[in-house]
Formats: sequence, structure tokens, C-alpha cells
Amino acid sequence: MYEVLEKPLPKPTTEEYASARLLEAVTEAYIALRFVKDGLIRNAAGKAFQAWRAILAALLRLELERLKTAARAEEEKRWLEEKAAPRVPTSRMKELSSLLEAAGYADVSLWTSLALDLHDYQYHGPDPDVALSKYKSSRDAVYDVLKMAEGALRYALEMRKRVKWDEELEAATSKLREEIEKVKA
Repeated sequence: MYEVLEKPLPKPTTEEYASARLLEAVTEAYIALRFVKDGLIRNAAGKAFQAWRAILAALLRLELERLKTAARAEEEKRWLEEKAAPRVPTSRMKELSSLLEAAGYADVSLWTSLALDLHDYQYHGPDPDVALSKYKSSRDAVYDVLKMAEGALRYALEMRKRVKWDEELEAATSKLREEIEKVKA
């Protein structure tokens, strides 16, 4: 399953790109939960963040034409196609989430905020004073890693009919679902 992350991605202009990013998201979420089980909570937070970033990339690819139509300037259209969809810059994830919400994806901004909190936790770890990280303890971060894995699975399954869904994606989502249940238990 992990070899998925080492494969080259298809070109962002192809239909296979969204499927590949969904597979990446599900795999990253699965690894995040495995890290939780191994006590590697900061690493788990980073993987949960990467899972959400891959979900955003898939959504941006699926909605690219609609987002470009809504864009005001030609420069913005070019940026969406050449930078936003293929790279999903961390510094602009909130802005991109707002665009996706305007395109009809409810709660994307909330999930993005959670992902960015986990990203901070990855670098700063638990912080009893809540100055550098929003998490006082690793237990709090584990809760959000689990929520992010559940969110990644939910979004992947919602996009099932809009992307090329193959046996590999089906198997990956099944493994993620099983791992979520194990961590919850």
C-alpha cells in the first residue's frame, strides 16, 4: 500500500490526476493512523495534513474549469491551473478552501483549518501554554488525526462517482475504514 506514495503522479491536466490524489489521501490517512498506534503522534499529524492536502488537490482538479470561470483575472485563472491544483500551496489553502465552498463543497474551510492546526502540531508538538500549537497534549492531537482520517475517507467516497475508481482505490478505502475502527476501539 505504501508504494502508492512513491509513484509519479499523472499530469494535473488529466482525469487520472484526481483519482491518484484520492488514493494518496486515503493512503496518507491510513499511515497517520498507523503512526498513532505506534505512538508517533507528530508524524501522524503530518500525515493527516498531507491526506487533507491531497483531498484538496483532487477537489481542485475536479472543479478546475468552474473555478477558472469564476476567476476574475486571467492571471488568477493561470495560477489556479498551474500552481493551485497541482501544488496546493499551504499558505493559500484557506483561500482555495473558500473557493471550493463557493463551488458547493460545504465545510471544506473547517477541514482545512483542522489540517493546518495539525500541521502546526507536527512542528511544535504538544504545548501546555497553547502558544505555538493549539494542542495541550498529544491525546488532543490524536483525536483530530482520527477526525481527519474520517474526513478524508468521507470526501474520497463522496467523489467516487466523479473519478476513475479502481480496485486499488477500493482496497485502500476498505483498509482505511478498518484502521479507523481499530483506532476508535
